Amino acid sequence: MNHPPIRRVAIIGTGVIGASWSALFLAKGLDVVATDVAPDAEARLRAFVDQCWPALEELGLAPGASRERLRFEPRLEDAVLNAENGPERIEFKRELYGKLDKLLPATTLIASSSSGLTMSEIQKACPDHPERCFIGHPFNPPHLIPLVELVGGAQTSAETIDRAAAFYDGLGKKTVRLKKEVPGHVANRLAAALLREVMYLVNEDVISVGDADAAVSYGPGLRWGVMGPLMLYHLGGGAGGIDHWFDQFTGPITSWWNVLGNPQITPNLRAKVTAGVMDEAANRSIESLEEQRDRELMGLLKVRAAA
Repeated sequence: MNHPPIRRVAIIGTGVIGASWSALFLAKGLDVVATDVAPDAEARLRAFVDQCWPALEELGLAPGASRERLRFEPRLEDAVLNAENGPERIEFKRELYGKLDKLLPATTLIASSSSGLTMSEIQKACPDHPERCFIGHPFNPPHLIPLVELVGGAQTSAETIDRAAAFYDGLGKKTVRLKKEVPGHVANRLAAALLREVMYLVNEDVISVGDADAAVSYGPGLRWGVMGPLMLYHLGGGAGGIDHWFDQFTGPITSWWNVLGNPQITPNLRAKVTAGVMDEAANRSIESLEEQRDRELMGLLKVRAAA
């Protein structure tokens, strides 16, 4: 079935992720209607969009992009009518999805960015059209990081995933499709695996917090910003590629796997990591650190776009 292009998006919940999505959708020339129960939600959302706008302008606005295309509606029913996207919050997802299933036309996609509940569980609350519900999980901050993980539930249709991929890809995002549901999806699980070993190494006094961060960001992290680990190991195999890499490194790698740590986040480890992070931050504010992160991310995105 052919569907018209998605031009209007509803954002339910305007926390960090919802606000970042709002800024991106506006920059891509879409109409955005947002809703949130917090009394100061509209002011915070508009301030966040204003803060992000210069960076989005630098990256390039779509024709018709404007912050004036943002509308805030206190009532959920008013926000979602004729909208094309869905909730961000995990709490009360089933209750919310049940309402959306009744309110929205059958052709309207309902997306969640949840990494906690699976879509198979959430869409049980949608007796009418569970097939149009899916997970569209971003990486923070969504207005800059291209990745979107697409995950269907047991009742999600292939057409829904195809439409979602076309929508996100059309915004310049990089979509990946999960073939099955797993807790945390894929990118967070990969990040968690690295974090577990960082915690272990810090706990065992192998390395300081600051040096652990430097080892990642100035070493493999730089390469990962260009290619994924498997493609990089293909290059690491030399002329023989990934097959030669397996021949040469299967033994060492699997021996390291056998001694990777499985730390518990005890009060002592938490205090140790917190102290190390604060030392590394060196009295810089969260806002200052976010500015550095986003500035350097933009530089990398420009390099990748040029390549």
